[in-house]
Amino acid sequence: MPVDDGDGRVHCRLDELLEERGMTLAKLAELVGVTVVNLSVLKNDRARAIRFSTLTAVCDVLQCEVGELLVVTPRR
Repeated sequence: MPVDDGDGRVHCRLDELLEERGMTLAKLAELVGVTVVNLSVLKNDRARAIRFSTLTAVCDVLQCEVGELLVVTPRR
């Protein structure tokens, strides 16, 4: 099976999770130890990669699983 060519099917649910928890992107950035810009790229589905350490830290702070944060949308 060929490697996915990055057709934008991975969606980050960061907005929804932040809203559910009453947290701002700035506060999450502070708690995770990354810049707001980096989290904004992730939040807006423009990230091409994410470090496991960042992913783990975001999930720890938001008390969620990776599958709650990142979902794969169906092919069109």
